[in-house]
Amino acid sequence: MNSLLRPALTIFILLSLITGVVYPLAVTGIAQGLLPGRANGSLVLKDGQAIGSELIGQNFTDAGHFWGRPSATAPAPYDANASGAANLGPTNPALLDAARARIAALRAADPGNDAPVPVDLVTASASGLDPHISPAAALYQANRVARTRHLPPERVRQLVDAQTGRPFLGLFGEPRVNVLRLNLALDAMR
Repeated sequence: MNSLLRPALTIFILLSLITGVVYPLAVTGIAQGLLPGRANGSLVLKDGQAIGSELIGQNFTDAGHFWGRPSATAPAPYDANASGAANLGPTNPALLDAARARIAALRAADPGNDAPVPVDLVTASASGLDPHISPAAALYQANRVARTRHLPPERVRQLVDAQTGRPFLGLFGEPRVNVLRLNLALDAMR
């Protein structure tokens, strides 16, 4: 019995040290050395203070800022502890009612805008935390933001274009706008 137990315990302790201590320390050290910003949560700093993350959306609701995708987290929007999709199918009446309510809110905030509302402004992402919107969603809001801030609409559209991230290598992904970064650039225009 002892001849079986000793090698099993030795292997257990050895593998526990490798997978529980050595490997995590090595991966953490490599990540901190090569990509420290990303390894620490892609935090966005303003005046030396963390104000958010590039990876988690924030709840902007005032007319002078761009609004992100709706959040599917509850009870608070963009709560990373409650990440998850709404799991409502396209024929679910609750999804249709929520989309209609979001469209009505967008129309109420910008009554003169009769352009079609981009889908990413009325539907949540799979995680419910998406910090990005499409350039079309940002441009849809540009006139409202410009009017509220008393800025020329063309200047706000140029800001949207400057903040638009392009597909990786021109092939992978879609153009996207990080709402937090866009609103910070907008606030810096004052």
